Amino acid sequence: MPTKYPEEMKRKVVALANNGKNQNEILNEYGMARSTLHKWIKDYNNSGSFSAKDNRSDKEKELIKLQKENKQLKMENDILKQAALIMGRK
Repeated sequence: MPTKYPEEMKRKVVALANNGKNQNEILNEYGMARSTLHKWIKDYNNSGSFSAKDNRSDKEKELIKLQKENKQLKMENDILKQAALIMGRK
């Protein structure tokens, strides 16, 4: 299970990296994976947030919207099929 880091710590680590502190030193000091540090830096510098929701591209947002719409339409279609079966029995 992934480690959950507090928001304050993330900001501190990103600030250290942005101010020129050696990333290897940061990694050793805070005991985190290199990929975690790089993701935090990229996300925070792009949007000012660490939340995945805030860092989605327009295509990802559109895909999520379409998936929700597709799920809703499938559910409505199933309801209509059931209603047609019930009405056909009467």
